[in-house]
Order: sequence, then C-alpha cells, then structure tokens
Amino acid sequence: MSERVVILGAGKGGTALARALRAAGVEVVGLHGRAARAEPDAVTAGALPAAIRRATVVIVSVRDPQLEDALQQLALAPLAHGAVVLHVSGSAEPAALSALRQQGHACGTMHPLLPFADPARAAAALPSAWFGVDGDARARAAAESLAGAIGARTLEIPAGEKVRYHAAAVFASNFPALLMAAGEEMLGAIGVAPESARAALLPLFAAAAENAKAKPAAQALTGPIARGDVETVKKHLAALGATPELKAFYVALSRRAVVLARAAGADAARLAEIKGVLG
Repeated sequence: MSERVVILGAGKGGTALARALRAAGVEVVGLHGRAARAEPDAVTAGALPAAIRRATVVIVSVRDPQLEDALQQLALAPLAHGAVVLHVSGSAEPAALSALRQQGHACGTMHPLLPFADPARAAAALPSAWFGVDGDARARAAAESLAGAIGARTLEIPAGEKVRYHAAAVFASNFPALLMAAGEEMLGAIGVAPESARAALLPLFAAAAENAKAKPAAQALTGPIARGDVETVKKHLAALGATPELKAFYVALSRRAVVLARAAGADAARLAEIKGVLG
C-alpha cells in the first residue's frame, strides 16, 4: 500500500504495531520513543524524527496520561499536508485533536483489541485481531486500510460510546487474569503450592477459553449453575465465608451466570432458587 507511517510511542503496543505493519509490507518510516534502540526496531528518540515530514499517517501510541501532550507537540510539528493522525487509546477523546483538525489533518482512533504484555506475541496475533476505529471519515478509512493490510478487521465505535466500548474490552482482556488469580488463591488456601495450583488450573482455563471461542457464551457455560445444582452453590458459599472478597467475587459472577444459564434453557425453578441463595 502507499501509506508511509510514523509511530510515536515505542512501548509494547507501538513496537508490536510497527512490527506487524512492516511484516505486512507497510512502509513504517519511523518508530519514535523515549529511548533510542537499534535493531530490530530502529527506534529514534529526542526531537520528533525528520521522517514525520513525509508520513501520510502518524499513529500516536502513548499511554493515555501522555496523549494530550503528545498531540499538542504534534500540532506544532511540520506534518505533511493532509497527513492523517490516529491514536490508539480505546477510551480517550483528546481535546488536542481540535488543533490538528484545524490544520487540515483528519483524526481518529485505531485501537487494537489485543493485550500487549509481549510485543513479539502481540505482533504475531495482530493479523487475527480487531481494531476499534472512530473519527473523521478519512481517518477511519486510513485505520481500516492499515488494519486490512495487517489482516485484521475493524469495529466502528459508535459516537459517544467509547467508554462503554473500552469497558467491554477490559472485561475480555483484563479480567481473565483475575479469575486465574482467584482460583490460585483458593487452592493456596487449602495448601496447594503456587506452582502446582497454576499448573493444575491452566488446562481448565484454556479449555474454557476454547469453549468460549467455539460457542456463544450461554452455550459455553458449564458448572453447577448451568446444571441448576443448588446444593453445590450453597456449599461453595459456605466454604468461601472465610474470604469475604473472594465470596463477593463469586456471588457477582454467579449472578451473571444465572442470566446466561436461563438463556441456555436451564431449569427456571432451580435457577430461581440459586438466585435466592446468592442474595
């Protein structure tokens, strides 16, 4: 494709995005961060790189607290005429975009729906991921084009709904780690060594994720609530009495499980009893 891309922000997200774009044949003419790095990513640091003058798309990949400052600096930079400015924040609505728009730059969001714990893994996973996009028509088109070059798909974020969009992403990407941690803590409380607890739960966790991948949530749900097993739920609540925070976590998730189990056609009377037990 003809786009020339500069990425400002060479953290895990920016690095992964640069690698994925380059692997797809997109011309990434600059990756700029706080500290210079040599190969394989060729990161520049300091003043904005000279390559920014010929970039057709500038992607700002910094953390939300630094986003306004980065965009303000960009508004003072010698951008190419008509260059598109995209940022990767899934929740921010930066006020500094207005100055860039006044200069004739289409602006928008290109938020990767992917966790970036490791740049190499993330870069490899991006072709099967989705990007949330919004903003000016030309910016959305640029984001969709870049995502398509990688092999990813896009989801348009409705106007005014960015925060709820981002909260949905948090549920899917952040909270699974909390579920594993809770399970490990419960096994630890009965004397299972941490490494054994993790090793024992990981296959269960992975199988549940595969079920969720293969089926709608209501059909993927297993366990006592899906079966309408009131007595087991009562026993779980009693056993968790000594750990109020974990019990509250269990109750909150179980209430949502009741909703899913009802949608899957579980016995309504038993689900009503479970709901009463949960309080």
